[in-house]
Amino acid sequence: MEHAIYLVTLVGTALVVAAAFSSLIAFRFGAPLLLLFLCIGLATGTDGLGIEFDNARLAYFAGSLALAVILFDSGFGTPLNALRQAAAPALSLATFGVLLTTGLFGAAAHYFIDLTWLESFLLGAAVASTDAAAVFFLLRAGEINLRERVRSTLEVESGTNDPIAIFLTITLVEIIAAHANPEAKMLVTDLFLGFLINMGLGAIVGVLGGLAIVRLVDRLNLDHGLLPIFVLTLSLMVFAAAGAIGGSGFLAVYLAGLVAGNSDIRAVTILKRFQDGMSWLAQIIMFLILGLFATPSQFPAILVPAVLLGLFLIFVARPIAVWVCLIPFRLPRPEIAFISWVGLRGAVSILLAITPVLGGLENGRFIFNIAFIVVLVSLVIQGWTVGPLARRLGLIVPARLGPLDKVELELPGSAHHELLAYRVAPGSPVARGERIPRWARPSLVLRDGRSMRFQDMGRLTAGDHVYIFVPDRYPRLLDKLFASRAVVDPEDADFFGAFAVDPARSAAELEAAYSTGLTEEERKLTVGALVTARLGGHAEYADRVLLGPIELIVRDVDDKGRITGLGLSFEPTAPVARVPVFLSAGEIGDRIAAFVRNWRKPTETQIAETRIAEAQADAKPTPEPAVEKAATEN
Repeated sequence: MEHAIYLVTLVGTALVVAAAFSSLIAFRFGAPLLLLFLCIGLATGTDGLGIEFDNARLAYFAGSLALAVILFDSGFGTPLNALRQAAAPALSLATFGVLLTTGLFGAAAHYFIDLTWLESFLLGAAVASTDAAAVFFLLRAGEINLRERVRSTLEVESGTNDPIAIFLTITLVEIIAAHANPEAKMLVTDLFLGFLINMGLGAIVGVLGGLAIVRLVDRLNLDHGLLPIFVLTLSLMVFAAAGAIGGSGFLAVYLAGLVAGNSDIRAVTILKRFQDGMSWLAQIIMFLILGLFATPSQFPAILVPAVLLGLFLIFVARPIAVWVCLIPFRLPRPEIAFISWVGLRGAVSILLAITPVLGGLENGRFIFNIAFIVVLVSLVIQGWTVGPLARRLGLIVPARLGPLDKVELELPGSAHHELLAYRVAPGSPVARGERIPRWARPSLVLRDGRSMRFQDMGRLTAGDHVYIFVPDRYPRLLDKLFASRAVVDPEDADFFGAFAVDPARSAAELEAAYSTGLTEEERKLTVGALVTARLGGHAEYADRVLLGPIELIVRDVDDKGRITGLGLSFEPTAPVARVPVFLSAGEIGDRIAAFVRNWRKPTETQIAETRIAEAQADAKPTPEPAVEKAATEN
């Protein structure tokens, strides 16, 4: 018995270490990390090194707990401004998008493989949700700075679509296991009512649980080493409590993280670091277990239809669902195209595919194998192309800041305050003599191994270590002061225009200087307000607005979304991607209006030509009778 404990521990830790080392390969080559984790599990499983693991209940239990940890960390790290910016399109994708993907994929599965309609929709529900971990790892590994709106939409969608896919999958498994054959109308009604109850209870428990976590952390004077474990345990209690009363535990734990992460919770820096590590560990464990549970020797018999279904999901089902859900939001076509492509399927889809096995369905293992291959196809095709596609569509913007060396420390007894340690970077504003705000004067400066007070050491120089005690919700100004200038790629040298424009200047000055064709109302606005209005009321870093012969580029915005810096270019410098599909509602309306104008234009031209001909006929001189008579006689 003792020997078995050592052996299991050795194998388990070796797998985790191997997965951790594989992340270095993924960062180096931009490979999908989830794909590497799954391959390690497959290589050590039944058809690899021979490790037998066929416990569906244990795999589902461990995967569910790991997913709860990941969702809490995802919610904890989602800022409210990202939620406000992307809530409407992301929630549309997370609800109607999941339903549309399930329906389209289920219809294709019914005709591609030998499954009933309910089993086909069950397979569609299992692969309907996206995997946030895979997507954002690829963005970090490739150092891709996406537009904020796109990143926020993908982040919020991936955090909120899992509970809906889980509800659909479990409900369909229960219906099939009970050998029920409900009418379509009754099935839709039951699903709708069950969905409202499940999500409603989950949302209530999640919000209340998040508030309780914040209150307990602030009230209890726990040791800093115990505090992160306490918060993680409370988050799992929220997950379990919501599920126990019939709600969505996954939605509850995500909302609890969202509430806690956007509150003035104590020790936020310590909690973020701990949860980041736990999220990595949860991902590794979940992916390895799911890889171990699979049996690759069963794949060849279903490989062709499974690959075809994977391609259908990538090129048909996901794009149609995204386009339909985003029609009302007037997003640019390149952004819609990128969101539709970055719909990677991952561990959640494989985890949900275990539920038919748990439910004892006749085709349970068959459905699991199909879903597993669909996930592999998604990771191989989409996972390797996220970065190149973002560049091709012009969705990558230059980094705001260059290198920044900063450490955040929370001191005992300093509620809502923290100690920041900066290293002055060469070329930073502080190194060039920029003044530090009075509220953020350094408490200590280290130079060449000697400590001194800020008042005694004169001007800061590159290499100095500066310690500043500030509130934990400090503005981004400090990062900008101590960071070096961002290294601009040669292709982005003219990205932000030839020169700067003051957003507070009058738009009438632009009209007078460049004849931009502004209306009378627009001339009364400031340049910043004009750009914001042209962008639909919300401006973000690197947004662009074309005004006649010039183009205005947003160089920076403050914490409240107000434009603080603009650039002016005399010719468009951003890459323009021509996407022939994904028209928004606004573009559809514009095209219909243009078609009507063009259709009516020939008619108006014909009327004008007729009137001209009539006028010319009326103006033609009538020959004199004598002249006519003489002409006749001759």
